[in-house]
Amino acid sequence: MSDTNLDALPKVTLKHRRALPFFSRHPWVFAGAIDRVDAHAQPGSEVAVWSHDGDFIARGLYNPDSNIRVRLYSWEAERPLDADFWSQRLDEAIALRSRLFDDHAKQPACRLVFSEGDGLSGLTIDRYDDWLLMQVTSLALYERRERLVELLQSKLKPRGIWLRTEKGIREAEGLVQDDGVISGEAPPRPLFIEEHGLRFGVDVVEGQKTGYYFDQRDNRQAVAKYVKGSRVLDLHCYTGGFSIAAARLGGAREVIGVDSSSAAITMATENALMNEVADRVHFEKADVAKKLADVNGAGEQFDVVILDPPKMARHRKGVGSALKAYIAMNREAMRVLAPGGILVSCSCSGLVSREQFREVVSKAALQAERTVQVLESRGQAADHPVSIFCPESDYLTCLICRVT
Repeated sequence: MSDTNLDALPKVTLKHRRALPFFSRHPWVFAGAIDRVDAHAQPGSEVAVWSHDGDFIARGLYNPDSNIRVRLYSWEAERPLDADFWSQRLDEAIALRSRLFDDHAKQPACRLVFSEGDGLSGLTIDRYDDWLLMQVTSLALYERRERLVELLQSKLKPRGIWLRTEKGIREAEGLVQDDGVISGEAPPRPLFIEEHGLRFGVDVVEGQKTGYYFDQRDNRQAVAKYVKGSRVLDLHCYTGGFSIAAARLGGAREVIGVDSSSAAITMATENALMNEVADRVHFEKADVAKKLADVNGAGEQFDVVILDPPKMARHRKGVGSALKAYIAMNREAMRVLAPGGILVSCSCSGLVSREQFREVVSKAALQAERTVQVLESRGQAADHPVSIFCPESDYLTCLICRVT
């Protein structure tokens, strides 16, 4: 429970000289930064975080089973994490999307709440017209889910709210939750959304992540400018977002989309038919590395290669191996590009910085003996706002490159 009386909250005291990131409003207090925690602090409870010197820093929510011991939300000593607090944060997030999409009668399909980017660490909400897709990656927020659902119902009046579990959440938070309806009706399968004049079917129940990658919305449109008359290879194509935009918006003459998921390929094929590009877009189920090897072995070349792999680094200890995998993938992609071709290379690993990813492409180019010019360095769509205090929220890098 929240308490307006700061002194009544359990105290989390940081180690000497470990407070600066949190005075600077980074929301994640890792276990290694903590000196001691009051014995009466319970999992999911509100706590007050203090410096070693006895200065108040912020109010947060505690989880002893997570490496992120405390997620911080309020840096005002007298601002408790009560119903009014969560209501205001949701209002701010909803108001931003209304501003971003004010040319629509109502908000379209979009990311409605983006965790740290909206000051709601551990909560992601996607809107699919009359349905909401909710993903909770914080034990403390999961325990407050009924309150959050009540607030969402009163503010948006959705037909239904579906809860999805992120991969690895049991290990990360000690949180066990089941996917399913937590309010109203179950969503239809598929749901249909519109993006830049294109229509897509989305399976929010079993599709990857929350069903659709809204973060690449503007990048799909940007890439379409470079593909007119081109032969395109779209790797990790999922349900065909880049492929269909390339054909319908960009005028590509042929697109081959590749993904390892049978369900994704089936949906992508249906999406191509719905957007009337099935004569130019073909999808196939295959391992991406094997596909690249086969294309190289056959001496085939493409004018455009799009690389949009899933998250490669979920933990800091995995960054090194992720960088090696990115280098190998980009090297092999460059080898199938015709001289002067376009490489679109993406990383959605928040632990891999933009600078590190540019270095990945540089090393891949040297190994492939190719020259690369970066034409555009892009990030996630604006409904995934970046918190200036949390660099990890700037997680998506999309480089559009010319390769000679």
